[in-house]
Amino acid sequence: MLCLAAFMAMLDVFVVNVAFTGIGASFAGSSLADRHGRKAGFLVGLTVFTVASLGCAVAPGLWWLVAFRVLQAAGAAALTPAGLGLLLTALPPERRAGAVKVWATTSSFAAALGPVVGGALVELSWNWVFLINVPVGVVAFAAAMRLVPESRDESVTRLPDVPDAVVLAVAIGALALGLVKGGEWGWTGAAALGAFGVAVAGFTLLVVRVLRHPAPVVEPALFRVPAFVWANVTALVFCTAFGALFPSVVLWLENVAGYSAIATGVAILPGPLMVPLFAMVGQRLARRLPAGALVAVGNLVFCLGAVMLAWNASAQARFATDVLPGWIVTGVGIGLALPTLMAAATAGLPPAQAATGSAVVNTGRQLGYVLGVAVLVAVLGTLDTPHPRSDDGFRGRVVVHRRCGRSRCRHRARPHTPAADGL
Repeated sequence: MLCLAAFMAMLDVFVVNVAFTGIGASFAGSSLADRHGRKAGFLVGLTVFTVASLGCAVAPGLWWLVAFRVLQAAGAAALTPAGLGLLLTALPPERRAGAVKVWATTSSFAAALGPVVGGALVELSWNWVFLINVPVGVVAFAAAMRLVPESRDESVTRLPDVPDAVVLAVAIGALALGLVKGGEWGWTGAAALGAFGVAVAGFTLLVVRVLRHPAPVVEPALFRVPAFVWANVTALVFCTAFGALFPSVVLWLENVAGYSAIATGVAILPGPLMVPLFAMVGQRLARRLPAGALVAVGNLVFCLGAVMLAWNASAQARFATDVLPGWIVTGVGIGLALPTLMAAATAGLPPAQAATGSAVVNTGRQLGYVLGVAVLVAVLGTLDTPHPRSDDGFRGRVVVHRRCGRSRCRHRARPHTPAADGL
């Protein structure tokens, strides 16, 4: 049941997009869950996420959609760490690592289905992209009421330092803003330096408050666990790379090679399908190899796949030879690295800090996605003109738009590509 909820949350990420609104809220929500009940926090987050999904689907205007999307992110930020915290406390220590791998693999399977489902639903209406969450949320809520045991940390008597979450959100937002707009503003300009300065000041203030506050949003003791620290650092770097790679492949297929939304989803499917398969392979290898060695191998395999994709990138994008091999290799690397990494980061956490510690892990993942997308936008914005806009890379580099039909369209023509039609 907990895996089902994680599946829904990650399906939304890959059906719609990566949102960073919930990063700061995940700290506060998980700390409250540790104190007042992880099941209650999970159910509240699940309810908020499901209702907000319905609100997104029926939103009468753009800003209503934005508002419900923010509410949806807050719900996901509460249910995800609370769910992982429930998983850690419901099982004996010897079974936690395997359970976390199953939980992470379930989320990865959502990454496989997300682009295909999203492409198919968009053909009907964008509203269905959000409506798909509603039945899953209702089933998960009913199952959680019956099956999930309650757990909390009775030793916590103070409310967590909620302003820490606000500081973190502002710092991450400023960092992403500086990366995305730096090319347009000028990397040494006052606006870009101001954004980076706010980010540095925010992260510094967060560290000071965590060390000095009587009830910090994250206990400093967590960072005295070496495996926890280094697993989080590795997850941050790994997810930054993935956060840049995934949308770059989607943009390549849709905007350069001329694939439709549904064809792109089908083309994306084989790579993520490798994740659960090789997560099981990794589970067997973990009996013989240290976790660090297995993660290192997964990282190297992922890098190899990224290099293969970059080497074969072209406007023709022949699926069988240019896209499929490198994409499958990246999926193999993710399957070997990410579930093992998640298990290493959470398996040794003390039960009292299960939800908060898992929130740190998930926040590191989300921060990596944010940085990866921001860096990708920044790089694309430098490709076309001496003084580019940050979004020119998404528009000026486009060489295909077969369905436009407008004489003043900015897209350049290219020869017909049978590979795209074949999908």
